Amino acid sequence: MANTKSAKKAARQTVRRTEINKARKSRMRTFVRKAEEALTAGDKAAAAAAVHAAEPELMRAAKTGVIHKNTASRKVSRLTAALKKLGA
Repeated sequence: MANTKSAKKAARQTVRRTEINKARKSRMRTFVRKAEEALTAGDKAAAAAAVHAAEPELMRAAKTGVIHKNTASRKVSRLTAALKKLGA
């Protein structure tokens, strides 16, 4: 257990930050899941809209440190490639 005043504050901040990060990660996963489902369904218009909606969510998660920048870029790249494959 935290003993000093600064350690107690750090513990409070960690709890608060964890909740915020959970919400951001959950939101990001929801957008990615919707994009993947649209791609699987084969609806080109819906898939394009879902992928374009998921891209800023992924980058926002990377910017805030919820996920690594390269992870976000990789996910965007794979979604875009799948969208391109669907259109071809």
